[in-house]
Amino acid sequence: MDPLSDVIALLRPNTAISKPISGLGEWAVRYAAHDAPGFTIILKGECWIAFEGEKPLKLETGAFVLLPSTPAFTLSSRPGMVGTPTDPMDVPVRHGEPEGEADFMALGGTFRIEAVNAPLLLALLPRMIHVPPSEGRSARLGRLIDLIAEECRGDEPGKDMILQRMLEVLLIEALRSQEKTMDEDRAGLLHGMRDPALARVLAAMHADVRADWTVAGLARIAGQSRSAFAARFAAVLGCGPIEYLARWRMALAKDALLRGAKTLDRIADDIGYDSASAFSTAFRKRLGCPPGQFARMHGSAGLA
Repeated sequence: MDPLSDVIALLRPNTAISKPISGLGEWAVRYAAHDAPGFTIILKGECWIAFEGEKPLKLETGAFVLLPSTPAFTLSSRPGMVGTPTDPMDVPVRHGEPEGEADFMALGGTFRIEAVNAPLLLALLPRMIHVPPSEGRSARLGRLIDLIAEECRGDEPGKDMILQRMLEVLLIEALRSQEKTMDEDRAGLLHGMRDPALARVLAAMHADVRADWTVAGLARIAGQSRSAFAARFAAVLGCGPIEYLARWRMALAKDALLRGAKTLDRIADDIGYDSASAFSTAFRKRLGCPPGQFARMHGSAGLA
């Protein structure tokens, strides 16, 4: 798989909660911050979303919004309104006037991801991804969310696996969608994948994480001098190439420890360490505890 697919697969998004949201007249609600990634697609009408200290953003019919780690925000029928504190719910929500045909409709939801590797997702994304209707991709996202909502309402065999796969696709579509709007000053994997030379390097590292990679060897794959490559990688990815490789190896190790199906020797070999002892030393240095303790602490924590 390509590096982006690797990351999404490791996060194992699961258990979507989708609900219809409607409104009529004037209304405003205020949600507190919460860790679960959230998404909304506007089906009819328009609304405004506002974060503390920022100008409100207008969301029109067909717009898609993804909040990787949902901060506190206000959703309202017009800008500048004070929202009524509201808790997220997994049932249909009606705002404003209780009777009459809604002039605003949306589908909102959340999904869960593997808690110990959640920083991988947050490192990829800005605080919010907004795909306006004019971008075109929102239609694809809308169809995906419709399918997710339909699957959540049913109880067919294979439901959990289907939801997981559709959520993986939803995340990838959302990541793709930000290509034109992403802050160019924000370092991260997506910027690296849009750079042809760095994309080759990232693909090589992900394809063979066990290899004894060096900066010089990776620079040859990039077709650049060692110094130019190292500087470019750090500027675009936010860390050096060997540091990136170490972080990815630890992410794979944490995932393997949570699954509990491999010995330390096998995990060490899979991610490029000479022995379980060398792996344990590196793991303790980075995570602050030995692999066995990490597995006991987080093995039952599940998803966030």
